[in-house]
Amino acid sequence: MAKKKAAPKKTEKGFEESLWDSANRLRGSVESSEYKHVVLSLIFLKFVSDKFEERRAELIDEGKGDFTDQVAFYTMKNVFYLPETSRWSYIQQQAKQGDIALKIDSALSAVEKNNKSLKGALPDNYFSRLGLDSSKLAALIDAINKIDTVKDKEQDVVGRVYEYFLGKFAASEGKLGGEFYTPKCVVNLIAEMIEPFKGKIYDPCCGSGGMFVQSLKFVQSHHGNTKDISVYGQEYTATTYKLAKMNLAVRGINANLGDVPADSFFKDQHPDLKADYIMANPPFNMKDWRGADELADDPRWNGYETPPTGNANYAWILHMLSKLSQHGVAGFVLANGSMSTNTSGEGAIRQKLVENDLVDCMIALPGQLFYTTQIPVCLWFLARNKKADKKRDYRNRQGETLFIDARKLGTMISRTQKELTADDIANIARTYHAWRGEQKDGTYEDQPGFCKSATLEEIQKHDYVLTPGRYVGAAALEDDGIPFETKMTELTETLYEQMAESARLDKVIRKNLKGLGYGK
Repeated sequence: MAKKKAAPKKTEKGFEESLWDSANRLRGSVESSEYKHVVLSLIFLKFVSDKFEERRAELIDEGKGDFTDQVAFYTMKNVFYLPETSRWSYIQQQAKQGDIALKIDSALSAVEKNNKSLKGALPDNYFSRLGLDSSKLAALIDAINKIDTVKDKEQDVVGRVYEYFLGKFAASEGKLGGEFYTPKCVVNLIAEMIEPFKGKIYDPCCGSGGMFVQSLKFVQSHHGNTKDISVYGQEYTATTYKLAKMNLAVRGINANLGDVPADSFFKDQHPDLKADYIMANPPFNMKDWRGADELADDPRWNGYETPPTGNANYAWILHMLSKLSQHGVAGFVLANGSMSTNTSGEGAIRQKLVENDLVDCMIALPGQLFYTTQIPVCLWFLARNKKADKKRDYRNRQGETLFIDARKLGTMISRTQKELTADDIANIARTYHAWRGEQKDGTYEDQPGFCKSATLEEIQKHDYVLTPGRYVGAAALEDDGIPFETKMTELTETLYEQMAESARLDKVIRKNLKGLGYGK
């Protein structure tokens, strides 16, 4: 009897894809660009509810059942106390009611009212105003109910969904909308490079707060104390500002994101801040930011040309530089064009940055790392002080800049997206730390095709262009052990065979054309 063929295994959908499918049913009553805000608000409610229920169960297990309604017993563990009508279990029970949108708004309002750190973070009557179909909203609640938000302590659920929805929105609508969620591997690389263990961290365009989340995870993974870190940021878009506050609040991260969402150039909410670490992913090639006209004499450009109106890349650089403390270091993402542009005075600003010995390291990244853009990107690292520092185990790096070409690194994780692996990140970071002189990372050596320590004089010879490929050269070719004469003989034979085949096909084509009355 013939064996029955096994049915092909069904690939399980990731929870992001299931959420998108559910959210996509809202089409018609809400724009797809709003999906992420609808979904993330509900995920936030599920997240804080799961944390609440987890803490409540702990109290009962510890014999403290009489204190399960005492707010202090939750806040002491960075858990939000939720009144009954704000708990996910209540929302789920009411999901099929016609007024579920109103109940969600009331639940979110009560959570914000009872927790000061969430002031201005949660949507205000958002679900009622959208006029969502209650049956479609119920289906979305069912999909979110299947996610265990607290099972994986390392998982950035909000960040993952935010990234996925931005990508899906960009793909479905054919536009980017100016928002970029920084891939976790890129944030991890910046954190591993600058090592934000102790001091103030700043991000002038913090998006959903992913940089801060990964920074604190870095501290935890290296057995540091997260209480040694203080977080400052700013975000222009109101809805994204709320997402950032939600994202940080559910992790117990106290962050100063300013009183309101605001433009970092025109309403700097941290004017006196001097940060020890800056991590950022500014909007790429932001046009018409008006700063050249309205901020021509701004003190942030002190000693430099005023950044041009047509592109804000260098305005971001100078803004971040103005926020760096005496020993501060900044790591940020920019489009590749920033390394070589000479448009409207940008080359003069870059030259001065080099001459002032502020450029510590430049990294060219592989393409396809971002969900929402195919623009090739690089990492800049600026350091206020390159002098030897025994406390930090740094050697004297004055007059030197490290160039790393990482374009060949990374692994494809889908048809369109690449990711830097843990080994890739470790390799790049280890190279940088060894170059800085840290003994734990060994002795630094230039590697053709990958890294090069260049002097200011060498950079000057390249007209202050900071593209790593100009400095690292080509990687040495591996010898395959086959003598040149043998290779040449084989190649020549192959060439003659191809030429003979070409001549034969030539005759066939001529014969066919002649048969059609077009040949000679």
